[in-house]
Amino acid sequence: MGFKCGIVGLPNVGKSTLFNALTETQAAQAANYPFCTIEPNVGQVAVPDARLDKLAAIAGSQKIIPTQLAFVDIAGLVRGASKGEGLGNQFLGNIREVDAIVHVLRCFENDDIQHVDNRVDPIADADTVETELMLSDLESLEKRVPAFQKKATGGDKEAKIAAAVLGRALDLLRDGKPARLVEPNDEEEARIFRQAQLLTSKPVLYVCNVEEESAAQGNAFSARVFEKARAEGAQAVVVSAAIEADLVTMPPEERAEFLEAMGLEEAGLARVIRAGYELLHLLTFFTVGPKEARAWTVHKGAHAPEAAGEIHSDFQKGFIRAETIAFDDYVALGGEAKAREAGKLRAEGKAYVVQDGDVMHFLHS
Repeated sequence: MGFKCGIVGLPNVGKSTLFNALTETQAAQAANYPFCTIEPNVGQVAVPDARLDKLAAIAGSQKIIPTQLAFVDIAGLVRGASKGEGLGNQFLGNIREVDAIVHVLRCFENDDIQHVDNRVDPIADADTVETELMLSDLESLEKRVPAFQKKATGGDKEAKIAAAVLGRALDLLRDGKPARLVEPNDEEEARIFRQAQLLTSKPVLYVCNVEEESAAQGNAFSARVFEKARAEGAQAVVVSAAIEADLVTMPPEERAEFLEAMGLEEAGLARVIRAGYELLHLLTFFTVGPKEARAWTVHKGAHAPEAAGEIHSDFQKGFIRAETIAFDDYVALGGEAKAREAGKLRAEGKAYVVQDGDVMHFLHS
């Protein structure tokens, strides 16, 4: 499954530079002027997971296939986007198609790089983008909610539910708060709320783009962003797009030494992915054999048949059971055969909730 994250932000905050670095491509034209990204660039990224290498080594797998993550580089936003200013309509339409928003904020000073407002203030930048998203949602719901309310008076059950949950979202937006603060009362409300595709219902990851010297500890600008994220229940990470851009030009064997010299334990991609997984409530399970060791992604709380369906829809339809070994047991015991002998291989049915790191084999009709 993986997930799709839309990289957004004001012009010249480092979005395209970060995208190029994360996807190890130069697909997005990174330039020092607004709207250098006209069409959204999409990059598929392998999710790094050291556990996969361990499993492959034990099983003698010929191939290692990590799970995938998609990044979408979306054109820079300006004030008035909700009214179609700049590339507003396209910007908002592209955001609607992603699962989460990766909001890149400029947390560095550099007189050579123009800011659209001639100042460095990541909180104000974040508020500018959020305001445009809220205005778009507000305009949408002010049309839709009355229509649902009218249908509800006629006895339409689904319209009644929609009027209730989207009405609460409308109240929040009128109060200057994003729709993601809505808490659906049940699964039916949650389903209708998801289908509404509100821009401010998307979970947010703030990426603080700092100068190289602040990549390890952050700076005063990023500290303010982390405070904002905590208050909103969002996530935040510190990344230096300049460092990430340098990393992708280096041979793999030189990257660890470079990161150590910069005071970093890992590349920015790993931090962004880990935060993204937490943000979207995702986990990884594995399938392992002599031909390949492969990682798969499902949402936390997914049952075994849903995991089987990630491999093939027929596996979910004809699901019988899942033979499951916890990652730690697989590694400690040296593989499937010894885990089976030790009684650590479990036969799980349809009600089993998949755990992060499970090594699974599905039996199906």
